[in-house]
Amino acid sequence: MEPSCAFAPRPDLPELVRHAEELGYRRAWVYDSPALFGDCWMALARCADATSTIGLGPAVLVPSLRHVMVNAAAIADLERLAPGRTAAAIGTGFTGRFVLGQKPMTWAATERYLRQLIGLLRGETVEVDGAPVRMIHPDGYVADRPVPTPILVGANGPKGLAVARDVGAAGVVSIFGGQPGWGWCALFAYGTVLDDGEDPGAERVLDAAGPGAAVVYHGMYEAGPELLDGFDGGPEWRSAVEEFPERERHLHTHEEHFVGMTDRDRASVTPDLITSTTWTGTRAELRQRLDGAAATGVTEFMYAPMGSDIDRELEAFRSLF
Repeated sequence: MEPSCAFAPRPDLPELVRHAEELGYRRAWVYDSPALFGDCWMALARCADATSTIGLGPAVLVPSLRHVMVNAAAIADLERLAPGRTAAAIGTGFTGRFVLGQKPMTWAATERYLRQLIGLLRGETVEVDGAPVRMIHPDGYVADRPVPTPILVGANGPKGLAVARDVGAAGVVSIFGGQPGWGWCALFAYGTVLDDGEDPGAERVLDAAGPGAAVVYHGMYEAGPELLDGFDGGPEWRSAVEEFPERERHLHTHEEHFVGMTDRDRASVTPDLITSTTWTGTRAELRQRLDGAAATGVTEFMYAPMGSDIDRELEAFRSLF
């Protein structure tokens, strides 16, 4: 199992990815959520210029955010900038759509987009919106077709996994664990390595792992607000977010997603929530969990460092491999 890392597009991203490269991380993935962060393609291009060996790619692209030709051209251009280092993951959208007040895309629409994208990268003519389209870029403007960039699918359930197989995806990105039958299965995870004797309730732990734990509230609220009532701190979090008008509540539910905590997050996230929903533990505990993940078929551990000391988090998790 290889270690990779994942980040929001942020001003200091090239420096963070360069440090990850020095530490030996295999790949750096960048989120696609433009209502929350900067543009993933701009960030990846800057990282390509700042590095020489680490793999680079978006995870996961949300099809509805861009015309399929826009993403095809961006993939081909990143392949030109970082040849042999580029990959791209595509899914139905979570925060990238919820924060716009929309539910995730259907798998039927996502499959159609994937087939169009893969065909374009092969140099084929595909039909989009009733018209034939093809990448007709002049020589040297983007990578030559066929573009060799592997395409992964963010999938966890049977529908998504079936789509990934049907379109011939190179692999899958999961949030639950290994997916049988895939030679490339990246597990998205977050948390912090505890120092010797460190209390899970310490301020440093809350800073580093709290943003990930708070996403439990974000996701459960979208799935069904009543689900939060069974969590310690959940009713309080729900009450705080429901102070906003229902029509604009989606503008507040996902604030600071995966990068920080709002006041309501900080008031509700507990040490128990952190240890039960994130990869937070001692080195021995996390090493054992990594072995278990590998046994289920995880081939890439996609670690998302958070908090005010990203370098420390990158170094601590890299030491587990």
